[in-house]
Amino acid sequence: MNILLAPDKFKHSLTGFEFCEAVTKGLTMASSNIDVISCPLADGGDGTTEIIAHYLEAETITITVNDPWLRPVHASYLYSRQSQTAYIEMASASGLRLLTEEERNCLYTSTWGTGELILDAFSNGAKEVILGIGGSATNDGGMGMAAALGYRFFDIKEEELPPIGKSLVSVAQIKDSEVPARLKDVKFKIACDVTNPFYGKNGAAHIYAPQKGANTADVLMLDNGLKNFARVLELFFNKKVQDIPGAGAAGGLGGGAVCFLNAKLVSGIQLLMELTHFENKLQKADWVITGEGLLDAQTLSGKTIQGVIKKAGKHNVPVAAFCGAVALSPQEQDTLGLTYVASILKNISTLDKALLEAYENLIFTAYNFGKAIIDQSKMPIKN
Repeated sequence: MNILLAPDKFKHSLTGFEFCEAVTKGLTMASSNIDVISCPLADGGDGTTEIIAHYLEAETITITVNDPWLRPVHASYLYSRQSQTAYIEMASASGLRLLTEEERNCLYTSTWGTGELILDAFSNGAKEVILGIGGSATNDGGMGMAAALGYRFFDIKEEELPPIGKSLVSVAQIKDSEVPARLKDVKFKIACDVTNPFYGKNGAAHIYAPQKGANTADVLMLDNGLKNFARVLELFFNKKVQDIPGAGAAGGLGGGAVCFLNAKLVSGIQLLMELTHFENKLQKADWVITGEGLLDAQTLSGKTIQGVIKKAGKHNVPVAAFCGAVALSPQEQDTLGLTYVASILKNISTLDKALLEAYENLIFTAYNFGKAIIDQSKMPIKN
């Protein structure tokens, strides 16, 4: 029996590689007749470059850039000189993980460091840039990134504005005279797993800014700022950013990238599947096992597991999900298309203990799943 492992990470607990290692141990303990292929995945968020590095011959380039508060920080990206392609995680330079709880305030944070990573890749000869935009600490509509590339922003009095979220509401004019002309020759793909619009009740500010330190008044100001910025972007680029699904991702960086970089927003999980030749590996599989830390209704919206299920369904391969916790109803499980779902928790536990025990619990879960499917395969078929 052939089983393909295609998990996301368990946040704060296990990497996708550790998931595969633990599940492989459990399955092979259950039966010597199970062959396992590991194919850890990601959806464009934190950890994506780690997955990409596993599959590609790419070097890690580390430089000093500005963090969300414009302080020096070391940030890295992957670069394949053979294909002249750079793989950048914005979270490396502009991520929430770089800030303490007290430092979260997306009125003042900037994506400037992300732009510096792009500029460095461009300087190294990149012809294509794939940018993952999960885990941002920002809500600047991509102003910071654009400023690092040479764009300048001015208010109605023609005074230059700092590229931060608070400035969005005041932007009246954009200038691009300092942008390198050759930048337009670079192809940009943005790995994006959400469909939120630029502004509005489901936009960047209302949905994501509170977790980045914004209070109710801040959210309203940022949303109004994004609305104003969208008008200015349309005048300058002739693009209606509000009509672009995913424009609100990463505090509006999704929409900003479409305008400033002429980028294409693509599904992060689909991008990774292409890169890992997932569909070819799927051809020989009898089962696919996927997983993530929490399986809930959000999994229905562009996450790794949904992408795995969709691709497996195309080939009529059943999918099992091993997760840290499960918050699905039977109807939601059926809607998602999962044949088997298991929470790996063995007993009542604290969160810290559950995170520490995840590896051993996965081995146990995989062992019992392996026993069940092997025993089932030996059962006689009833007429």
